[in-house]
Amino acid sequence: MILGRKKGVIGLDIGSSSIKLVELGESKNAYKLQNLGIAPLPPEAIVDGALMDSVTIIDTIRELIANTKAKTRDVITSVSGHSVIVKKITLPLMSDSELEESIQWEAERYIPFDINEVNIDFQIFGSSSENPEVMDVVLVAAKKDIINDYVSVIIESGLNPVIIDVDAFAIENMLSVNYEVEKDETVAMANVGASITNINILKNNMTAFTRDIFKGGNQITEEIQRQLHIDYEEAEKIKVGSKIDAASQPIIQEVLKSASESLAIEIGNSMEFFQSTTTYEKISKLYLSGGGSKIKDFDIVLQQQIGIPVEIVNPFKKIEYSEKNFDLEYLREIGPMMAVGVGLATRKVGDR
Repeated sequence: MILGRKKGVIGLDIGSSSIKLVELGESKNAYKLQNLGIAPLPPEAIVDGALMDSVTIIDTIRELIANTKAKTRDVITSVSGHSVIVKKITLPLMSDSELEESIQWEAERYIPFDINEVNIDFQIFGSSSENPEVMDVVLVAAKKDIINDYVSVIIESGLNPVIIDVDAFAIENMLSVNYEVEKDETVAMANVGASITNINILKNNMTAFTRDIFKGGNQITEEIQRQLHIDYEEAEKIKVGSKIDAASQPIIQEVLKSASESLAIEIGNSMEFFQSTTTYEKISKLYLSGGGSKIKDFDIVLQQQIGIPVEIVNPFKKIEYSEKNFDLEYLREIGPMMAVGVGLATRKVGDR
């Protein structure tokens, strides 16, 4: 049975530094924020998208559900990293049901994993603008063992997993709900997490390119720890602009500058690669999200590196909320980190 939207779902973003929970209701013309929570995870609980410490993750999810008093049990979560492949491919025109039958065979040509070890899904984007006899399809493959791990921790937490999405697509959903992007505009999104940065480039409001970069905010935190001989929590605070003594100032400035530039170059390289392989016009803007977007002056460094406007997203921009229940300053503060969670919570159960 396909669940109706009115029943509600929790968007649960299981990230490598924290777990984020978002629950949205729907009013006539907008989504309304019903529930929100964030709980930190210890370093190494999740590495490159793989769950290394399931017990801690389950405990953290249970704690989050208890603290937010969320009543909903249906959950949508997402994956990214080495175990997930997203490819835009071109195939002869066929129906959904025809592609359903032949997708395993088609996927074998594009997926570098054993086809029996992956779950496969696809989205048909209609006939190609360049050749009406073929169609554009986004093919997604995720390793079954990773999917099973995520499903297990959700079930063990007393919840019901209904959809496993991909981080890059969740960001796209969040953007479409909150921002007006012109149909013929090409825009990029970079979701800078603790250990992985998801890139998604949209053309005609559809995914044209995705890539995961295995760099994020953790590298900067670790470098600050090394240079100042301090613990992880202290280094995290300094990374996002916490005050430090005058003697440490030049060291921190140098660490932040070089690490931010290194990450900005990686993001820029992905965008250049996309532009070199397509005939699309220039990317007009980059929307920045994730905890890494809060690194002091990172948006400025990134804008200088890629030469186009960079905007830090507000995933609650067009989402209604009660000022009695949610503090505006707090929403502003954690906003960029909640982008994936908001995108997941906007998914309709029964969507492909």
